[in-house]
Amino acid sequence: MTKEKLAIEIIERLKKEYPDAGCTLDYNQAWKLLVSVRLAAQCTDARVNVVVEDLYAKFPSIEALASAPVEEIEKIVKPCGLGHSKARDISACMKILKDEYKGSVPDDFDKLLKLPGVGRKSANLIMGDVFGKPAIVTDTHCIRLVNRMGLVEGIREPKKVEMALWKLIPPKEGSDFCHRLVYHGREVCTARTKPYCDKCCLNDICGRHGVEDGLSQTDGKGRNGV
Repeated sequence: MTKEKLAIEIIERLKKEYPDAGCTLDYNQAWKLLVSVRLAAQCTDARVNVVVEDLYAKFPSIEALASAPVEEIEKIVKPCGLGHSKARDISACMKILKDEYKGSVPDDFDKLLKLPGVGRKSANLIMGDVFGKPAIVTDTHCIRLVNRMGLVEGIREPKKVEMALWKLIPPKEGSDFCHRLVYHGREVCTARTKPYCDKCCLNDICGRHGVEDGLSQTDGKGRNGV
């Protein structure tokens, strides 16, 4: 089976297994997803969802966060880890949205990348979930699973994995495919325990058998990077 055919088969099986899979970060506005995905670096999505409730209760808008002292933001987001750098990035990002984009999040990938604290994973998440545009989010679940499945071979760098997947995954499927990998990575193809291959819907086509992967040690902590 070619990698292209393997990719399509994996997509279809994961669709059946996780038909309602979506982003596990809670948000109802684009800027809130931007904040949450920054906080999710080396932190679980579940914890981020709790912390942002307090953040938005005190600073309920882009303007409020842009005007807030960084120290006040840091006090609230500290439970997510890396509080100082995350607070600094959130503050700077909100200032740019207020001053340069009239309080809106740009729907351009390159403009997103120029925002403080926004990397390719974050920009792809915003493009796919908020704007419905083609996106591939190469978080640690994605990197681990596509290596195990045989879609890529021994590639650990997020951007290189992303570029390889663009050649295999139909653009309209990319965002949902990556969300389903997160669900599958948490429930079946786990990082910190032996994968539950016996109950995996991909067992008969997975390339894991005979393949060693050293990609799991940083997993289990949310998206582990932006």
